[in-house]
Amino acid sequence: MATLEELTDRIRRAAASEASGGLGASIKLDLKGEGVIHIDGAAVSNDDLPADLVVTVGLKDLTALGKGELDPTRAMMTGRLRLSDMALAMRLQPKIQSLFAKAA
Repeated sequence: MATLEELTDRIRRAAASEASGGLGASIKLDLKGEGVIHIDGAAVSNDDLPADLVVTVGLKDLTALGKGELDPTRAMMTGRLRLSDMALAMRLQPKIQSLFAKAA
């Protein structure tokens, strides 16, 4: 399993390589007491800043989601994944998937 620092670095590199100019919204990954990853365009940090979308998920589950080992719908249904704004998450889903595919 990747550490917070390793995962942050992979997401930072993936965000910098996004040709589309970012996600179009800021996202905070709240890793349930294991830290946070804040993504705003190409800027990726571990600062606990406000974001348009907050995704609450454990580091282990985030890694499993990124590898395709955990189904996002199942994770939501079982409480392993929570979203602050479902409509925004659905709108950003293709860009988020692309970002995490590059970070995996």
